[in-house]
Amino acid sequence: MSYYRRRRPAYRKAGYRRPKHNVPVNISEYPDRFEAKVYALGFAKEDISITISDDVMYISGHRKPVDEYPPFILQEYPIKSFERSFELSDHADQDRVSAKMDDGAVLITVMKTSASQKPDVEVDIV
Repeated sequence: MSYYRRRRPAYRKAGYRRPKHNVPVNISEYPDRFEAKVYALGFAKEDISITISDDVMYISGHRKPVDEYPPFILQEYPIKSFERSFELSDHADQDRVSAKMDDGAVLITVMKTSASQKPDVEVDIV
């Protein structure tokens, strides 16, 4: 027996739910909008759900399992499902959200509120 005890993984602690498979997401901010690009390779747009509730955007994908999977040596993207959630900024306009899918990536656009789009002001020095 080793002198040092191995630590238990965080997901084995009581009350902690092990996360489902996650997909990579890139989030960008522009003067008039936020954009999130979700890389959901292998998922059809019918398999992906995007909902907003209490200032949190939930993105999930669920797919029916096939009868037989190939004998993977290494598997790095999810076969069955994924879940992601992001807290929205106070500047996000939840009524103006759009999404489109292109080449296995979902581009989600959240427009900013008009109050957050402040014009540049040039100040004259006297």
